[in-house]
Amino acid sequence: MSVITLERMREVQGQLRGVIHPTPLQSSRTFSEMTGVQVYLKPECLQKAGSFKLRGAYSLVSGLPPEERARGLVTYSAGNWAQGVALTASIMGIGATVVMPSSPNPAKVAAARGYGATVVLYGTNSLELCDRAQQLRQEHSYAFIDPLGSPDLVAGDASIGLEIVDELPDVDAIVVPVGGGSMLAGIALAAKALNPRIRLFGVQPEGSRAMKLSLEAGHVVESDSVTVAEGLGVKRPGQYSFDVIKENVDDVVLVSDDEIVRAMLLLLERAKLVVEPSGAASLAALLSGKLNLGGKKVCVVLSGGNIDLPRLAKFLSAACM
Repeated sequence: MSVITLERMREVQGQLRGVIHPTPLQSSRTFSEMTGVQVYLKPECLQKAGSFKLRGAYSLVSGLPPEERARGLVTYSAGNWAQGVALTASIMGIGATVVMPSSPNPAKVAAARGYGATVVLYGTNSLELCDRAQQLRQEHSYAFIDPLGSPDLVAGDASIGLEIVDELPDVDAIVVPVGGGSMLAGIALAAKALNPRIRLFGVQPEGSRAMKLSLEAGHVVESDSVTVAEGLGVKRPGQYSFDVIKENVDDVVLVSDDEIVRAMLLLLERAKLVVEPSGAASLAALLSGKLNLGGKKVCVVLSGGNIDLPRLAKFLSAACM
């Protein structure tokens, strides 16, 4: 496995300066009292393109040879990665094609197109989307951008961990939503490089637990994925991210869709933050008592905020009944 050094992570952090928005930590008295831990929110829901994905996308595409970038990019995504790649391509002045589910989140499709990407609607799960993206790569000689994890992608996501520990050096634990695993892998590498005593926890929906099952099996496995948190709906985690997580993460816990929605609505009500279900999974783990971290300083990563208004209204209406 290729090792990402702290020097490499700092280099990428420097490359991202001026490209991404800073997302300073927000302490939360409300959630601290509700959970019995000192809660700090990392609001990547306020990031450009609405999620953390720009970090890894920009790092990954920057690492491609210029002649490869010039051919145009192709990738696949449920939504947030699509926007990160589309915005990266727009910044760099290159083309991008994104394969998204045939029944997509309309707001995420509109955003990807708004950044200039060509969107191809196809399939219902991550494996079908990946197959179609690979077909387009072969047909058009595009550069394929893998969303599930590579050293350059993970190094970009590691910038989140560097920022957390730089701002809160005595943080005890960091809680991160997990889909393909690149964000958890990057944050874990950065945090452990700066302070090996920091504990790292991933959170997955009960209906989409491929990383959890892979860790239990000791190797990457495929699993069904049905969850309200479509951004975490990955049927098979990335091999590189899995290898990093296996060595550096304390545990991956599961939360229900109901627990995720409750956390999302509480973030809106109490923190005034619009967070999509995928981004709220980390707080859901604390609120539901899935982690025993009483009294500790805990950073909760809110990975994205891309939820369309009709869907948010539906959640709010159900909560008020």
